[in-house]
Formats: sequence, structure tokens, C-alpha cells
Amino acid sequence: MNIGELSRRTGVKVVTIRYYEAIGVLPVAKRTSGNYRSYGTEHLRRLRFVRRCRDLGFSLDQVRDLLRLSAEDRPSCAEVCRMAERHRKSVEDKIADLKRLASELRRISASCNGRRSMADCRIMEALSCS
Repeated sequence: MNIGELSRRTGVKVVTIRYYEAIGVLPVAKRTSGNYRSYGTEHLRRLRFVRRCRDLGFSLDQVRDLLRLSAEDRPSCAEVCRMAERHRKSVEDKIADLKRLASELRRISASCNGRRSMADCRIMEALSCS
């Protein structure tokens, strides 16, 4: 399949596919006699895997590690489990931070009715305090 078809079938933009090739996350495609990239089912599977990892918030370095681990002949998937657990913890920490942020924004937004002069704006006052 050509790069456009691979893009359509995976939902990954053409420019991103080229980038993934350039950084080694996706194997470089063979070229046709007309010098077009030609992708196979291995590219499709790999790109779907990368896309799913990225959708779950894994960094490209983490994706590389997962790909490396999947290619190794290991007795167990313990390292993959540890990576997923660390990532889950990181996501939960970010969620907690965002909840604190939302609470603070609710608090300072509630202090302003939008009718004061800019000099007396409670939100501007709250943002100016440390």
C-alpha cells in the first residue's frame, strides 16, 4: 500500500508516518520502481501499535522501549508491566494536579462578578499573589 492508504487505514497523518520512519519507530518502507514508498502489513501492525501507545499517552521513548521489549525473547513481560504501572501512576498524578488546578480556578472565578474595574478585579489580584 502507499503512504496515503497507510495513513487512511491507521488515522496517522502522512507527515507523522514519515517522521516515525526518520526516527526509527517505523521501519523504512521499500521503494517501488517509481520511487514511491510501499508499505506492507508489518508497517500497518506496527503503526497501529504506535498509534495506540500514543493515544494512551506513552512518549516516543516509551514506545521505543515497548517495541524493543516486544522484539526480545524474554521469559516474562514483567518489564512491560512495570512500564505500564509507572505510566499509570504518572497519569494519575497529572489528573490529581489538574483537579487541584480546576478547584483553584473555580475559587478565583467565583470571587469575581465581572463588574469591577480592572484595577479591582479579584481574579487579577489572585493571579498576582504568590
